[in-house]
Amino acid sequence: MNPAPELGPQLKQLRLSGILDSLDARNREAIQGKLAYTDFLALLISDEVARREQKKFSSRLRRAQFRTTKTLDQFDFERLPNLNRSLVHDLATGRYLQEKAPVLIVGPCGTGKSHLAQALGHCAVRQGVDVIFTTCASLTQSLNAARATGGYERKLATLARVPLLIIDDFGLKPLRSPADEDLHDLIAERYEQAATIVTSNLDFPEWDQAFPNNRLLASATLDRLRHNAYCMVLDGASYRAPRTAAGSVKPTPAKAAK
Repeated sequence: MNPAPELGPQLKQLRLSGILDSLDARNREAIQGKLAYTDFLALLISDEVARREQKKFSSRLRRAQFRTTKTLDQFDFERLPNLNRSLVHDLATGRYLQEKAPVLIVGPCGTGKSHLAQALGHCAVRQGVDVIFTTCASLTQSLNAARATGGYERKLATLARVPLLIIDDFGLKPLRSPADEDLHDLIAERYEQAATIVTSNLDFPEWDQAFPNNRLLASATLDRLRHNAYCMVLDGASYRAPRTAAGSVKPTPAKAAK
């Protein structure tokens, strides 16, 4: 007798309806393998746990709002021979998350800063950590929009609490008021309370240029970001360089006119 029709409503009441997806297959497996009742039950519970973990993972991945699926396995370390691979793999373990330490990644355009930041974010998601990925411009715009609707404090508190916040393209555009103050407030709230990853095209000594109107605010913000931070410099050729067709001849520069 098929037990599924009677078990269905009860499993749904107990919020275990996912067991129905594997019940028939596990039932046949138990009969063929002459499994003990406890072993059969263990298989069903294991399936349910795996299903719930996958659901949680998918939910965290969706909330993270990554641009693309960039993982560490896809990162081309060969293009960056000077990059400290040991540090990257150590960060992938998530130790900096427990330390609530910043991770700062700088380098020219196209060297893989966003890829590396998102890859570390994916590692965190797989470890059960909530992550938010955003550009610096989108972050400050969202805070300013929340201010306009009276929800600034709530938005700031939400961003301050997320265990890992990834801020991409810091310094790409100069921070004008109130964006510079909003970023400072957020970094101050997260300081030693949660981990933050920041990527930038600016070299570390140039970061204060992102605050053209308030050097004091720049100093206060960057001092918190740099404290106990893990720093990486990605120095190599851009992977966005145009491809040359096989067998084609590269154009030679034109001679200057006499």
